[in-house]
Amino acid sequence: MSGTQALPAEATEVEEVFEADRPWITVVHNDPVNLMSYVTWVFQKLFGYSKEKAEKLMLDVHHKGRAVVSHGARERMEFDATRLHGYGLWATVEKS
Repeated sequence: MSGTQALPAEATEVEEVFEADRPWITVVHNDPVNLMSYVTWVFQKLFGYSKEKAEKLMLDVHHKGRAVVSHGARERMEFDATRLHGYGLWATVEKS
């Protein structure tokens, strides 16, 4: 005999547990530079939000210091944040 032992069948089975990937979010933060009307316009242009929804998000940014403007897969949220940076807004990507 060679000295190696076969493991029992139950010891070689691996239980795989998949945790559903929580969606990611894109957050826009308040800054002292951009006008509220400009931020509203950017939200409408980039995300196709109605003026009312864009204004609500802008007011959240203004009064609460941040607003979640999109959610989904990480790569898409990074893309959204990059586009917001292109318009001069401070945006980050976080796990929700």
